[in-house]
Amino acid sequence: MTSEYKTEQPERSEIDALSGPAVVEFGTNWCGICKAAQPNITEAFAKYPNVRRIKVEDGSGRPLGRSFNVRLWPTLVFMRDGKQVAKLVRPEDSQSIADALALIDAPA
Repeated sequence: MTSEYKTEQPERSEIDALSGPAVVEFGTNWCGICKAAQPNITEAFAKYPNVRRIKVEDGSGRPLGRSFNVRLWPTLVFMRDGKQVAKLVRPEDSQSIADALALIDAPA
């Protein structure tokens, strides 16, 4: 699992074509709130090793984030087979993340 938000972005069509469970996480490497959320996100994901986590740097002029109506960071978009199932904006605890992960995958 990568700790950095990737500056290169996949196309929305690539995200929509994903099979199985995946989470697209939007934020930036310099965002303090994003950094503070990482321990809770990592803790929740530990129970869901089959879920793909795609960390994407967001910002002005970034079309992928706009296509998911991202306004604040971090924003986690929970997807199953290319369809959005849930979205969390600035999650404050690992349980809310785990609850959303359970909607797209069974815990290990």
